[in-house]
Amino acid sequence: MSKRPPYEVADVVRNHSHEFVEQYGHLLDSEHLRVLHAIENCRTAILGGNLNACDRCGHRVNSYNSCRNRHCPKCQGAARQKWLANRTAELLPVPYFHVVFTLPHLLAPLALQNKQVLYGILFRAVSETLLEVAADPKHLGAEIGFLTVLHTWGQNLSHHPHIHCVVPGGGMSSDRSRWVGSGDRFLLPIVVLSRLFRGKFLAFLRKAVRQGKLQFHGVLADLATRRGFGRLLKKAYGCEWVVYTKPPFGGPEHVIRYLARYTHRVAISNHRIVSIADGQVTFLWKDYAHGNKQKKMTVAAPEFLRRFFQHVLPKGFVRIRHFGFLANGQRKVFLETCRRLLCVPLALTVAETGTGADAELPLCPACRLGRLHVVERIPSRLSSFFRINSS
Repeated sequence: MSKRPPYEVADVVRNHSHEFVEQYGHLLDSEHLRVLHAIENCRTAILGGNLNACDRCGHRVNSYNSCRNRHCPKCQGAARQKWLANRTAELLPVPYFHVVFTLPHLLAPLALQNKQVLYGILFRAVSETLLEVAADPKHLGAEIGFLTVLHTWGQNLSHHPHIHCVVPGGGMSSDRSRWVGSGDRFLLPIVVLSRLFRGKFLAFLRKAVRQGKLQFHGVLADLATRRGFGRLLKKAYGCEWVVYTKPPFGGPEHVIRYLARYTHRVAISNHRIVSIADGQVTFLWKDYAHGNKQKKMTVAAPEFLRRFFQHVLPKGFVRIRHFGFLANGQRKVFLETCRRLLCVPLALTVAETGTGADAELPLCPACRLGRLHVVERIPSRLSSFFRINSS
């Protein structure tokens, strides 16, 4: 069990949310406020919980419910384990590649004002690019499958939209009669992926503008004019679009280890917060531009919250998506086909890691010998809390 961090994002929220809302309230919508309240109340008496007692020494301790919000740093563990158990059963005995598609910095402000549309376009451009290049006989000539995960942050909490892709090394032939392998060291040409990704994204972006789906506020007001938007497109066409392929994973177990780090991550983990003092927050970050050197950054608490909350996704927006033969509607059938072509057994049933009633009961923190059992339910005070705070 990992050691509990001394500071949490929730501490910053509880101590500085009023300053944050006062300074940046004009940037917040109902979803931001919902996440703000969820993080503030997570694992507190407001949400209710259980009174637990040790079966050896009788020690009693309260255990409060989590908010289960996907943006909360404390609420991703159980969801991650359940998701990983399901993905483990889908692994194929082939090399797996990690491909990252990054939105150019000059388009990031537009994405921040139009998250639903721009992030949707990003997913579409990435998926169509991979599927199209892989299907080309000049490259792989196969129907591939892959999962994608949207991240919108850099190490210093700046806005940095990019998509991580985990791609099996190969796919089905066009008639689905044989497996076409990619080899162990090379998947698809990066330059080809980059050029096609740029063309597709900007084509989808122009279409969204013609359909009136985008908003342009503040410093982006000039983009509402044809000339202003034309200048942006010209710059976007003229810059390099970064597509990066990391070395292939060492095996299926390394794929799962990678997924555990990336799939249910939030903008910053509580373990990276070094201190909260004098209205400022200090946190650790890796400076990728200087050899991944770990550094400390100190910012005012409201600015820390501004950076954190700019990564809140629109309600209902799906940030983990599957494509090709791993697409949700056809995954089971196509995986069986892939295993048959690879001459491996059909998917084995993988037991989900213990959660809920079957999980091991927590150890008593007092005697370290007994186990904690629920002896009483603590009702939630959420409804009364909101009545008091809305009056």
